[in-house]
Amino acid sequence: MRSPSIETAVRPPWYPAPTGPPGGCRDPPDSHAPTPCRPDPVPSRPRPGSTNTTTEESDTHMRRLVRLAIAASAALLTTLAVGTPALAAGNVLTYGSNGGNAVAVGDTLTSGLKTGTTANLYSTATGTTGVKCSVSTFTARVTGNPLAPGTATETVTGHTFSSCSSNVVGTSGATVTVNNLPFASTVTSGDVVTVTGTATAPIQTTIVLSSIFGPITCVYRASNNTMTGTASDLDNSIKFVSQQFVKYSGANTCFANGFFSATYAPVRDTTQTGSPLVFVN
Repeated sequence: MRSPSIETAVRPPWYPAPTGPPGGCRDPPDSHAPTPCRPDPVPSRPRPGSTNTTTEESDTHMRRLVRLAIAASAALLTTLAVGTPALAAGNVLTYGSNGGNAVAVGDTLTSGLKTGTTANLYSTATGTTGVKCSVSTFTARVTGNPLAPGTATETVTGHTFSSCSSNVVGTSGATVTVNNLPFASTVTSGDVVTVTGTATAPIQTTIVLSSIFGPITCVYRASNNTMTGTASDLDNSIKFVSQQFVKYSGANTCFANGFFSATYAPVRDTTQTGSPLVFVN
């Protein structure tokens, strides 16, 4: 009988037991030639205190690093969000620039015709017969100017025309007068301008045509008692296109319908120093 090997006698508790017979090695059966005794292979196992890391430990470590990276990124984004002040909301009407100083309630806005254009009241939407004026101005007082998006309110206190001519058959000149002022007006953040009359004070224009038979008076009222235009910050303008007026009274020489078109630019706040440009936000 073989006595226990030294390896077995002094094997530390963490060292795996050999898989072979006592003695730690196995002699090949039916062999007459001496064969070196080879111990069974011992599985690799880290010793206590070893710096080797298993696959599972490596995965756990990587997951921990990913979590830390995500947490750091979130903290950075939060810091940036808190550290960046929110942009202040501008009012619907500002002067000087988009989002600039708010136009104050009570300020007066004025504009004339855009350079090179005329104000026209033609007998058809696409025609050229009627009256045109090379000079026209409007004046409005701001009555409300909330934060954008919203709707600012105004009162149109003045709307004048001069240097007018007529190509209606039998006429040579014309005067144009806007009646029943003031009118209510609104301007939206969507750049829509609406002028509205009332039942007792409708939007009305009186045109006096000059003819060889004397003056001919024609009175027109805005269809649906409203006029709708479009504001643009590109040239600080308000543009009206083919706004229909219907003849309220007048001789046969007066055309049955009038279609008003005009572009006013630039619109300025004349209450403020330097009369700065007005913008819609």
